[in-house]
Formats: sequence, structure tokens, C-alpha cells
Amino acid sequence: MEASSGSSCRSRELEARNYLKKHRIMELLNYLTSSLLFFQPDKPREYLVSLLERLRIAKITGVAFPVFMDHSNIVAMFEMMDTSKKGTISFVQYREALNTLGLCTPDEVFKDDGHGITLDKFRNEV
Repeated sequence: MEASSGSSCRSRELEARNYLKKHRIMELLNYLTSSLLFFQPDKPREYLVSLLERLRIAKITGVAFPVFMDHSNIVAMFEMMDTSKKGTISFVQYREALNTLGLCTPDEVFKDDGHGITLDKFRNEV
């Protein structure tokens, strides 16, 4: 009986993982959390509801979801990662920033050329 319950549990876990992947739930939660932390609104629940509503409308209408980051936001994000003020960030930081912003998928392959990522490159990619 114990082996049966163990395989049933693994089956449910696999089913749950497949569901989350199919509906891109983790990407959505990551985007919502990142956006919430980036903008830090006074009323976070209302902000999240508004953000979800805008996503829903964008999906229904087929209109691209508006991007809320302007030049100053991108520069601020880069500067937060460039703590030593070298003018570059690591490839790992760059990759994580793109992933956090929902601009790539976790399984997407990028080539690390061994050089730091400059603000210009970061700005162009984001």
C-alpha cells in the first residue's frame, strides 16, 4: 500500500508541474512579484488586481501588454545590479534580469561570450 501511495503522490506532483508549465503560472507569478517589488505600490492588492485585469484585456483583444519600464527604470535596474560601479554586470545577473522581467524562458539558451554586460547592451535587450 505504501508503494502505491508513493507513486500516487509522484503522479499528482507531476500532474501539478505539468499544469503549471502548460499555463505558464510560474512565469505569471514571477512577473507579478517582480512588478510588485519594482513599483512598490501603496496598495499592493489593488495594484495586482489592476495588473491582472490589464493582462486579461490584452489577451482578449490581442493587443500587446503595455511595457511599463522606461529608460530611467532600465538604468536604475542596471545600477542596482552593478553594485561595484564597474559599468558592467555579470552574464548571470543579465540572464536572471531577463528571466525576471519575463523576456526569456528559463530553458532559453544564451551564449556567454565571457565579457560583462554593459548598460547599452542591457538597455537594448530590455
